[in-house]
Amino acid sequence: MESGSFSRRMSVRLTPRIASRPRVSVRRKSWVAPRPSISDLVVAFCLASLVLVVGCIAYLYVLQYFDSENSVAGLIGDANVCNVFDGRWVPDSSYPLYNSSECPFAERGFNCLANGRKDIDYLKWRWQPRQCNVPKFNVHDILERLRGKRVVFVGDSMSRTQWESLICMLMTGVQDPKTVYEVNSNQISKTIRFLGVQFQSFNLSIEFFRSVFLVQQGLPPRHGPKRVRTALQLDKMDDISRKWVDSDVLIFNSGHWWTSSKLFDMGCYFQIGGTLKLGMSINSAFRVALNTWASWVETMVDTNRTHVFFRTYEPSHWSGSNEKVCEVTQQPLSEAEVNDKSEFADIIAEVVERMTVPIAVLNVTSMGAFRSDAHIGTWSHPSTIVDCSHWCLPGVPDAWNELVFSCLLKKGWRKLEK
Repeated sequence: MESGSFSRRMSVRLTPRIASRPRVSVRRKSWVAPRPSISDLVVAFCLASLVLVVGCIAYLYVLQYFDSENSVAGLIGDANVCNVFDGRWVPDSSYPLYNSSECPFAERGFNCLANGRKDIDYLKWRWQPRQCNVPKFNVHDILERLRGKRVVFVGDSMSRTQWESLICMLMTGVQDPKTVYEVNSNQISKTIRFLGVQFQSFNLSIEFFRSVFLVQQGLPPRHGPKRVRTALQLDKMDDISRKWVDSDVLIFNSGHWWTSSKLFDMGCYFQIGGTLKLGMSINSAFRVALNTWASWVETMVDTNRTHVFFRTYEPSHWSGSNEKVCEVTQQPLSEAEVNDKSEFADIIAEVVERMTVPIAVLNVTSMGAFRSDAHIGTWSHPSTIVDCSHWCLPGVPDAWNELVFSCLLKKGWRKLEK
């Protein structure tokens, strides 16, 4: 911004001139304004009010005109003070955003309606922050902004669910579904390490990498205890991490595999350097792994290009004395119930706060805690599986994706340009 100043100096010497003038006596008449009547005051007040109302309407109209593009996917309200994860679920008959049966990338196991669920109320809820509004997902606007981009999800099956959700959301804006395909012609699988879907018309890639711990899992050091069959190398990133860089949006999650049943009971323990840490707690190990992840992001990811997110742990709704009972409700809970691993969200927040590059935490733990109605339950595939951890699609993961793009495009964030 350029600024300039302009000054002019004039030096004028004034010499008083003295002249003799006749003295003139002037008699001035004083004029006194008439005192306004009450009716005059009323008219003036009405005119002032009218001008104020017209001015406000004009201001709002102009503001809406100039901000119409950003309001498509940005936050409406005071984005500087709005915590989009502090809110509630409200009924909205315009949902869901897609039909899973019409989306070839939605797993049958997540399609609760196709698996026999009869009630549809769980599909009709929208996340509403307390201090601002998140406009509905505009698929055509988002597709244009993502043209030529690469979106990468890294994590466990919850990350795969969000990946499937986004693909199904975006496919509603594609004219020819045949132009959307998996790059290796792979079928969606729980164990496959890479899945990539290409939107050919938009040169857009939406990818998923399975890395449930984010750090490397491998053989333990030699001469270790017999109970140790594998080890998590907490100070070393997953060996496929090199494939996550050079993305435009990078979304991580981890947490569901950080349990005794999936670690110690399976003979998997922790390792730092060449030393086993047999006495290390899961929470301590998770913190070490997150610090390794943070260092990797700071050194390997170009955050001038890549928008990095970390999604917090998603709560389950298992109940009973042994946490093996799955009772899916018909409505969201009036109060959030978080019965497991909510401390992971605190660890993530603490690690991210110390990072030297911009990272967004998708703190979905509390918003998912209301949704005991949205789990797969007995409507799984095969039907013998009961699931109170994963979500039906359409469902809760769609809200995560809406918030991702609202965060990307809200005021104060670097934009995904059209």
